Amino acid sequence: MIPVVDTHQHLWNLQEFQLAWFDPQTPEGRILGHNFTPKEYDEATKGLNVVKAVYMEVDVVPEQQQKEADAIIRLCESGKTVTCAAVVSGRPNSEGFAQYAKQFQGHKYVKGIRQVLHVKSTPAGYCLDEKFVKGIRLLGELGLSFDLCIRPAELPDFIKLIDLCPDTRFILDHCGNANLQHTPAQREQWKKDLAEIAKRKNIVGKVSGFIASAPGRGKWTLDDLAPIINHTLDCFGPDRVMFGGDWPVCLLGVEKYADWLNALKTIVQDRSEEQQKKLFHDNAIRFYGI
Repeated sequence: MIPVVDTHQHLWNLQEFQLAWFDPQTPEGRILGHNFTPKEYDEATKGLNVVKAVYMEVDVVPEQQQKEADAIIRLCESGKTVTCAAVVSGRPNSEGFAQYAKQFQGHKYVKGIRQVLHVKSTPAGYCLDEKFVKGIRLLGELGLSFDLCIRPAELPDFIKLIDLCPDTRFILDHCGNANLQHTPAQREQWKKDLAEIAKRKNIVGKVSGFIASAPGRGKWTLDDLAPIINHTLDCFGPDRVMFGGDWPVCLLGVEKYADWLNALKTIVQDRSEEQQKKLFHDNAIRFYGI
């Protein structure tokens, strides 16, 4: 069994942290509205040969960003779980961002920054704001990556951002948030835009997350997933793709973590063993230096 590095692991304790997006009254809130701890993650991945995990920030309210970063660093330092690195929360266009980000330059555990940008409160064109671009350029100077978690229709804006920040490394989360409920026209536009963004050599693609866009838990087939996965793999190539579990958010589309991982394994089974190892393990080890 190929060892797995999960590059998109969420953990949260709702008694400690306030999640900006969380609404317990929504269907999503009822599924995700309890604590998801390292112990639960170990149980969810038992028997799947997940050997390392990269924590992904969970969109805490801005005033808790430092607290979240400190907590996940302590977890990595403990060596008691598979979590060995982290992408922490940050607002690149905010006052004080430079001082906040500089503490992570050369950090053993913190490898990058993310701001969730696919939320309703993010205005169109947000990523091209002068202050935002300056913050993203700073990340390149500090050797930190930036994860793109975006609305698929805004891929063209992020192509412009990447071109403005050639020295920053980017990760495109969730296949560009391809949506399983898109119309054929929307899917064709996504395919075109994904192919274009993948031409940039300072971005890698993360095969993760989009399973949450299914119309319900388990309401998808391999034939639904395969076109998105294969297009992403073909556009980025075998050396610029990584697997992400997106647990527990993936539970919006699957009953358990293994359903998502095993579906992906089935879809890529005809690709060479070398390419599969790069997707599930080797590229993440190299990209994050873990």
